[in-house]
Amino acid sequence: MFAVYASEPNADSPLDSLVVGERPEPEVPDGWVSVNVNAASLNMHDLWTLRGVGIKPDQFPMILGCDGAGTTADGTDVVLHSIIGDPDWKGDETLDPKRTLLTERHQGSMADTIVVPKRNAIPRPEGMTAAQGAVLGTAWLTAYRMLFTKSGLTPGQTMLVQGASGGVSTALVQLGRAAGMQVWVTGRDADKRALAERLGAHATFDSGEKLPGKVDAVFESVGEATWSHSMRALKPGGIIVICGTTSGPNPPADLQRLFFLQLRVVGSTMGTRDELANLMSFVATAGISPEIGTEVPMDQAKDAFSSMLDGKTAGKIVLTR
Repeated sequence: MFAVYASEPNADSPLDSLVVGERPEPEVPDGWVSVNVNAASLNMHDLWTLRGVGIKPDQFPMILGCDGAGTTADGTDVVLHSIIGDPDWKGDETLDPKRTLLTERHQGSMADTIVVPKRNAIPRPEGMTAAQGAVLGTAWLTAYRMLFTKSGLTPGQTMLVQGASGGVSTALVQLGRAAGMQVWVTGRDADKRALAERLGAHATFDSGEKLPGKVDAVFESVGEATWSHSMRALKPGGIIVICGTTSGPNPPADLQRLFFLQLRVVGSTMGTRDELANLMSFVATAGISPEIGTEVPMDQAKDAFSSMLDGKTAGKIVLTR
């Protein structure tokens, strides 16, 4: 079958390991289902796989793609939940120490066909396209959990999103606006700030710019480059919800500010199957059209990966079949 895969780990030149070609058809274990893939979206996790991060050398070749949407053999349109946990685990699967993402142990979604546990193929709401469904499982699910499970925000409060154009950031803007938050966003250039405004941000600011007031919550995926600004932006008792550290993982902690103003820092990783189902319901009910930066035929995956590696993204990149 057709597939986009990593042939081997390549830490220094990840795109050299990217192959657009053929892989064997997958077998379907008991309790799993086969999904004919219509769309799959790119994530930074795919570049980490190409570099060999989080995956052992003997697990290559590995079909890429954490996210996807398609159709099962019985004709059901589905969105993939990318966390595969221990069948014996009870409760929040993001806390399962044996959990794994697609492309870490199991083959990914950038192929004609993928097999996943039956619970990981979630029926797609009527009217949601495959491309829209394909962006939800990682970036949008991460944003949903940050905003609705972790932050404690209520409608009318003010949220700051650090970074204007990434997949999680654009999802936070659209979700926050739909949920009735006052949405502020920072961005490094005018085009990215304009994107955030088009998606619903009430105000945008240059990275590090002094804000007109304090915020109830900051949503962080940048890390070192924005951390000091995030800490200074909070009201007493405010919260930073962090899901990533693209600029570095070790900023100054600013512990005096943390304890004196009784600030909170909360980590957030992905989300549960139920949260993904609720996210899809919210997107459909609220009439949200998830931002897609670019749709590219899957056989042109190398161009799409090159754009992501170079940071030339504004919203999610989706590969279609």
